[in-house]
Amino acid sequence: ITPIHEVVTPLPRGSSPIRAAVGKRAMVGALASLACRAARRPLSSLACHSARRSVSTSAAPIYDVAVVGGGAAGLSICALLRKKAPDLRIGLIEPSGTHYYQPAWTLVGGRAFDAAQTRGDMASLIPEQVEWIQKEALEFVPEKNELRLREEEGKSSPLRYKRLVVAPGLELDWGAIEGLEPTLGRNGVTSNYDFSSCQYTAELVEQLSATAGGRRPRAIFTQPPMPIKCAGAPQKALYLSAHAWESAGAAVDLTFCSAGPALFGVKEFVPTLQGYMDRYGATECYGHTLVAVDGQARRAKFQTADGQLVEKEFEMLHVVPPMRAPRCVRESPLADATGFVAVEHDTLRHVDFENVFAAGDCVSAPNAKTMAAARKQAPVVVHNLLQDLAPAAARPTEAVYDGYGACPLTVEKGKVVLAEFGWGGQLMPSFPGWLIKNTAPSRLAWAFKRHALPWFY
Repeated sequence: ITPIHEVVTPLPRGSSPIRAAVGKRAMVGALASLACRAARRPLSSLACHSARRSVSTSAAPIYDVAVVGGGAAGLSICALLRKKAPDLRIGLIEPSGTHYYQPAWTLVGGRAFDAAQTRGDMASLIPEQVEWIQKEALEFVPEKNELRLREEEGKSSPLRYKRLVVAPGLELDWGAIEGLEPTLGRNGVTSNYDFSSCQYTAELVEQLSATAGGRRPRAIFTQPPMPIKCAGAPQKALYLSAHAWESAGAAVDLTFCSAGPALFGVKEFVPTLQGYMDRYGATECYGHTLVAVDGQARRAKFQTADGQLVEKEFEMLHVVPPMRAPRCVRESPLADATGFVAVEHDTLRHVDFENVFAAGDCVSAPNAKTMAAARKQAPVVVHNLLQDLAPAAARPTEAVYDGYGACPLTVEKGKVVLAEFGWGGQLMPSFPGWLIKNTAPSRLAWAFKRHALPWFY
């Protein structure tokens, strides 16, 4: 299903993407239809195919396309490849048997989404005729068109390919923060970036809502250095929690500690977001990176931009860990100096290996790392990969990724700022301003985030 607000058009290199015009009547009708269908269809009912069997890799099979990663990017690319080139032999390398709809975890923490509906069976989401290799990718050997997979007893096995798509996402580096892992999910320490902890977020918010009299409880929300996936999520956790406390009449001392220098990276959205920070009475501490947590003592230690160490006490600490590319990527010939897959930012083709592409959070392109970006990148990768297989005389022009990313900022329960932007922070709204003004909070944008987007997914 292609969402009505995104159309990828193959274009010559360097030209601007063409965005289809949608009439007012068609847009309103489509939104109304989506809302009705989304209300009747739970996330768990999506994409029910027959169960897939894991295939043996002992004979080092050669795949026309090997896709590493069963997240939003990898699954979308597999589905598009099957639709456009059904005769290709496609292998999906993904060790996990569970797939998560992670964009809803912030809503789970705000008591606005059922956690169980964010978890699904991986086999039910893999397109038919795509071979699922349920193993972990250990090493990329692109000069041999090969990757190595983890086997039992510390052994590995080879898998060969003609074309490779790298989409394993990001690795959450919980261990980079001293003392965090043993106390996560208890002692007032939580994170909406963890499936089990996002429900604990909601519990903590309720506990602080019930506090009456005496000293005001302290709640700290952190944001690590970039890049991270969904850079707006640290703020979303704060806004939804603060709105719950505001609604309950609870007085809570709020602090937002960000390693970055500003509230948001695209200036057009800052006035609205700053207005909500002021409304909720949040203290903002920029250049503050969380480096250690003592859960039992309820103390968090931050390093400031000038190297000083500062301790803060808390009753609730919402942590966003630093993130990096998985080891198999950052220690491979595919990585750039930052550890991410080195791709041409427009074509998403590797800069050195022409038969290698990448999509999703692991790419080196400076776009926002969001599910919306992965969904926009997938058709570009598929188009450019398939054109390589066509006769030279019949090859169309390359498709170009325009840097699109979206961050639906839940500034309160029932309202969202639908931030959409591309390269350099250029605003790229999908809807006309009379319907959704993307720099202002909107109830329709909330409905889009809460109901329509899970249905699309």
